Amino acid sequence: MRKQIAAANWKMNLTYPQAENLLTDVLNAQIELKEDQQAIFAVPSPYLMMANAAVASKDNYFIAAQNCYNKESGAYTGEISTEMLHSLNIEYCVIGHSERREYFGESNQMLAEKINLCLEFEITPIFCCGEPLTIREAATQNNYVENQLRESLFHLTPDQLQKIVIAYEPIWAIGTGKTASTEQAQEMHAYLRSVLAKQYGQNLADNISILYGGSVKSGNAKELFSCEDVDGGLVGGASLIAADFIKIIQSLK
Repeated sequence: MRKQIAAANWKMNLTYPQAENLLTDVLNAQIELKEDQQAIFAVPSPYLMMANAAVASKDNYFIAAQNCYNKESGAYTGEISTEMLHSLNIEYCVIGHSERREYFGESNQMLAEKINLCLEFEITPIFCCGEPLTIREAATQNNYVENQLRESLFHLTPDQLQKIVIAYEPIWAIGTGKTASTEQAQEMHAYLRSVLAKQYGQNLADNISILYGGSVKSGNAKELFSCEDVDGGLVGGASLIAADFIKIIQSLK
């Protein structure tokens, strides 16, 4: 059974006291997650230890790093290695978020290297993929996103791939005033699963969680998550408001 996941991406937001308060407010809601449900908080790196301690006694609540570097160690001032994350008992890491690709020029090959290092240090990658507006308008989004998967993931063995979580981000629907419909979300998720099935077999594809990352809010989460191939969400702005993220967690199927 696929994991149903509500993943918060706090990005570069919140002071330390604000982060503590937000996490406390969400955890105090006492949401009892089922065995196949998870809540994950991708927090800024200075808050990793605090956040991990906060969820330590909660079943199916986890902390993720927002990024890691594609080298194991060395003279890379300011970067964070997967070995460091592993030493902090961090179990998840967001890889290839659209902002990392756009602002920091991260290539599919670099992301493949990050994926390898995450798996080496027993960290589950939340691998992000998705197309910008120009690609969507040209109706070439399927080929574009399939290429992202092929170049960053398809060197993995089946055993390795089943340890990956995928998050689809329709970049064209984030901050553009355009909205991705529930049908468009389901359509792309089903396509991604078909690409995985073609490469690795239907059984493995049916067990990969694919999250939706297109402006998930408390008001649309339940409808989005009800789609057959949508297994939860990677949530940005709405995850910074405790009441909203609580509702999003409660919307998991």
